[in-house]
Amino acid sequence: MNLHTEQDPEQLLQAARQDEGAALGQLLESYRNYLTLLARVQIGRRLQGKIDAADLVQETFLAAYRDFAQFRGTTEPALACWLRQILACKLTDLVWRYYGAQRRDVRLERHLADELDRSSKTLGLVAQQSSPSQHLSRREQAVLLAEAIKRLPQAYGEVIILRHLEGLSFPGIAERMNRSLDSVEKLWMRGLTRLRRLLGAPS
Repeated sequence: MNLHTEQDPEQLLQAARQDEGAALGQLLESYRNYLTLLARVQIGRRLQGKIDAADLVQETFLAAYRDFAQFRGTTEPALACWLRQILACKLTDLVWRYYGAQRRDVRLERHLADELDRSSKTLGLVAQQSSPSQHLSRREQAVLLAEAIKRLPQAYGEVIILRHLEGLSFPGIAERMNRSLDSVEKLWMRGLTRLRRLLGAPS
């Protein structure tokens, strides 16, 4: 399935504004893989994998449903940014609960929001490198790349995440995945090839 053929999120956004509940659900669902990938990276860095990224994203969606009337944006980039801010807020709550903090530090939330933004930009850059024609798509490149990674065989996706989002060296990835260095390098190259196919221009 070509990722470019999926429904335009800005059309869904307009429908959601007209109080079409199903449209809002569909709209948020289209960001599940994107937010899960961003959450996974932050959880790995700060919570040692103790929290399930899927649960964190579900909390983000519940807050987005509740507060959607407060969202004033009209474009997909604005919506993606708003969802990242909610994710940063929920992640901050988890970090402070996990470490037993007595009070919330707004600086941490700002820092987490910045890190989520950087991860999203990194995804966009990888998408551009994987497909020069990607600018033709109306979807956010970072969102599309997260969708594509989800569709890859697990080992391919894992190598790409560890290399490009977590910034590990190939030897570091080999150690993390308990594979040989040669195996990891081949997985990475094959994974990028699969991504280029998934992110190809519409026919």
